[in-house]
Amino acid sequence: MSGDYISYSETNYFSNLILDYLNQKKEVTPFYNRFPSAENFEAQIAEKRSFFETSGNDVRKTLVEVLKRQYSGINSSEATQKNIDLLALDNTFTITTGHQLNLFTGPLYFLYKIVSAVNLAKELQEKYPGNNFVPVYWMATEDHDFEEISFFNLHGKKFNWNPPASDYDGGAVGELPTEGLQDILDLFSAETGNSQNAKQLQDWFEKAYLEHDNLADATRYLANRLFEKYGLVILDANNRELKKFFVPYMKEELLEKSSFQKVTPTAEALEKAGYDIQVNPREINLFYMEKGLRERIIEKDGKYFVHDQNISWSKEELLDLLNNESEKFSPNVLLRPLYQEVILPNLCYIGGGGELAYWLELKDYFDRSKVPFPILLLRNSVLLQTQKQDLKRQKLGISLPELFLKPHELINRKVRKISNIDIDFSIQKDHLVQQFQEMYELAEKTDKSFLGAVKAQEVKQLKGLENLEKRLLKAQKRKLEDEVSRITSLQAELFPNGGLQERHHNFSEFYLEYGEDLIPMLIENLKPLELKFDILSV
Repeated sequence: MSGDYISYSETNYFSNLILDYLNQKKEVTPFYNRFPSAENFEAQIAEKRSFFETSGNDVRKTLVEVLKRQYSGINSSEATQKNIDLLALDNTFTITTGHQLNLFTGPLYFLYKIVSAVNLAKELQEKYPGNNFVPVYWMATEDHDFEEISFFNLHGKKFNWNPPASDYDGGAVGELPTEGLQDILDLFSAETGNSQNAKQLQDWFEKAYLEHDNLADATRYLANRLFEKYGLVILDANNRELKKFFVPYMKEELLEKSSFQKVTPTAEALEKAGYDIQVNPREINLFYMEKGLRERIIEKDGKYFVHDQNISWSKEELLDLLNNESEKFSPNVLLRPLYQEVILPNLCYIGGGGELAYWLELKDYFDRSKVPFPILLLRNSVLLQTQKQDLKRQKLGISLPELFLKPHELINRKVRKISNIDIDFSIQKDHLVQQFQEMYELAEKTDKSFLGAVKAQEVKQLKGLENLEKRLLKAQKRKLEDEVSRITSLQAELFPNGGLQERHHNFSEFYLEYGEDLIPMLIENLKPLELKFDILSV
């Protein structure tokens, strides 16, 4: 196997905000605490240790107890059990990534997120041996957008889960019963065949989804089987005992709209700096949650309501419910990061570009809440290609950055390059503009009313040259049809539906080929702090 890389900017798939963050542009520095370098973790460790010294002992004890209960139904590795026990110690810290409960892990980058966390924990363990570092996968069990997680793609086919109606429709997806998945397994088995790797995938699917009652337990089983040898700890934070530690922050949110007060100016500042806003805060960024229901809480004239529901409270009733049944309150996308950092001794959050974009809105809110803001790290991104595909790219004379161009841009560039005639009329256009400049000067001296006519003629003739250039290019494409076809075919293989492979393919597509070598190969080659887009030829 061989590896190469390009910069994130060369991929043309990442926002200006993320690129400027990676380049440590001064416009972005107000929106984060520390940049992700190995040296900066020393100060982050000290800050997080100080925060946990006040209330951390109770949090750590409860966290370990909750995790042991959540793992009681599955066979976890010695490495994972050890890491759970280590979380009770005040010199243990976490490296966290999170993801939705996508069916059969969903897109390929699910693996890359966790590999990034595993590898960063390992790297920090070597650099700071006096501490312990535990990789954590935070399951987004409280999300309620079922449509986003109900499918995965394999061999160009979409495997879609359509469960029977249940009492959990519209509620937290982690509680969704795993009904209706035998049909998916049957289709999946027919598609993957009878190879040893296929049978392993089918066994994982069956044990995860047919032998567990809900989506949270099924996802925990599957993620554990994939990463248990690396000591990954999987947390479902939809837990009453853990949410008790978050009650003071939720109370402030309900009474003072604290996140709205701090995130709104930050979002405006980001927008003023020229960046797109990922998430706009609501006045209250909490949901009310019960069986089959997760809806936002609204305050009006001193009373509190659940959106689109016949549920309401006075302020006193709501605070009493919060104190006694904290599990009925669910943080949204802007409050979840704070909840995570309150209950975990966390140093770093690893996410995709969209995730980091909304984290960058939260720095001032964390400061107000007196909670350390974690280091933000862009997860590893990877393009996996076969040696044969890489050889085809080289024979076509396509550089790695060119491979990431839009298809029409790449084809036009390569057709111009390999054509035996020059289809670039830039010189002719420049010459034409120069000729018309002389005509402008003549009209200026004789009759200025002719300036408009001269301009119209210039535009017409330039347009004619452009059309001629396009027609010649089109003719050359026909003449070089075989070359164009091979370029198009290669890009279609590596960029499904014109997008990044990691956002479309499921890991099973590559496990069928590489089996148990797939994850160790990623562990060996991905370096999270190097901040580059990897291209691996396997």
